[in-house]
Amino acid sequence: MAKQTNEGFQGDLIVGLDLGTSKTCCLIAETDAEDGLHLIGVGNVPSIGLKKGAVINIEATVDSMRKALGEAQRMAGVEVRSAFFGVGGEHIRGMTSHGVIAVGRKDKEVTEDDVERVLEAAKAIAIPQDREIIHVLTQEYMIDNQDGIREPVGMSGVRLEAKVHVITGAVTSVQNILKSADRAGLGVDDLILQPLASAAAVLTADEKELGVALVDIGGGTTDLVVMMEGAVRHTGVVPVGGAQFTRDLAIGLRTPNEDAEDIKRKYGCVRADLLVDGDEIPVAGVGGRAQRSMPRRSVAEILQPRAEELLGLVAAELKKSGFEGKLAAGYVLTGGSSQIAGLRELAEDMLGAQVSLGKPQALQGLGDVVQAPEYATAVGLLLEGKRLRSQGGGTRVTKAEPAQPGGGVANKVKNFFKEYF
Repeated sequence: MAKQTNEGFQGDLIVGLDLGTSKTCCLIAETDAEDGLHLIGVGNVPSIGLKKGAVINIEATVDSMRKALGEAQRMAGVEVRSAFFGVGGEHIRGMTSHGVIAVGRKDKEVTEDDVERVLEAAKAIAIPQDREIIHVLTQEYMIDNQDGIREPVGMSGVRLEAKVHVITGAVTSVQNILKSADRAGLGVDDLILQPLASAAAVLTADEKELGVALVDIGGGTTDLVVMMEGAVRHTGVVPVGGAQFTRDLAIGLRTPNEDAEDIKRKYGCVRADLLVDGDEIPVAGVGGRAQRSMPRRSVAEILQPRAEELLGLVAAELKKSGFEGKLAAGYVLTGGSSQIAGLRELAEDMLGAQVSLGKPQALQGLGDVVQAPEYATAVGLLLEGKRLRSQGGGTRVTKAEPAQPGGGVANKVKNFFKEYF
């Protein structure tokens, strides 16, 4: 892996690059002697080369990468050559798989080799030629039909089984990220699923254990991760995100898209009953037309139907997962558009469960700069990158390679997230 450089540098540098539909965010952190993370650089620029999480214009994506990286490097005073990249979008699919092997040793004690073999067996599933494995997430092990085992090494048995959650992505989408990184002059330490990174940044150990659904509302899509007993049980993607809220306002209020985004952030609300009658907001005209005032209630009347659609799709995805009504910790909303006023209350009404707003855990240094839901994925990339480095991973090739259907990224980081409990 290319060495990151930093004059006066004490520890390793870890870089996270979140390629989103609405923004590209680059964070640079430095590890200390106590293995803590000090945030030293932040770069945040608009994205113009992605749609619903997928690259649709490589040159525009490269330009966004370079600008975000440049901002972060100037703030940190360092030069970086590789990063942990987030991957997401409508092309992501998750499925549960099951592997079984016979324990190899004569004394029937389970070894690390047995664990590797059973995970290989679990991910040996039929995958279309246009898809590749991104993560294999262990849910639980079973020894001689005894389930709920989290660490089987050292235990005795004849038959070892593993249940895993396999996440795949479109080969072309993964390759386009690698090509964009290569053209931007960046190596790829690894690819990490964006909602898993967000989960690492905002969920507590208790929430993961009791059962929780993370709803990460991005610019183009909304990602769902269900965790219970410390493991990922389900992942899903809903094709509605913050960009649709903005587009609805632009059309409904007849205002430029940039101004609609500003209105969403400043005055957005999805519950008209929470607003005070007579409250007016300024709305810019299109094509040089004069600015005008409109009731803020008009914003809520435009946004509420879209919010109800989004939450209805989330509810349907959870029902499909089989965990509806089983999540003691309820729902956690994160991502930029999760902060729209009234969304948490509307979610509690529609989902019939406790709903909270998830913000990234505190980092040292400049950490207070990124303690907002829109930075959840970027902060999570740093945390997962650090964890992967500690396990000897994070050394992916720096250039795009010929696609290997059913393999690819997963073959580079065998047993990634093996201890994700």
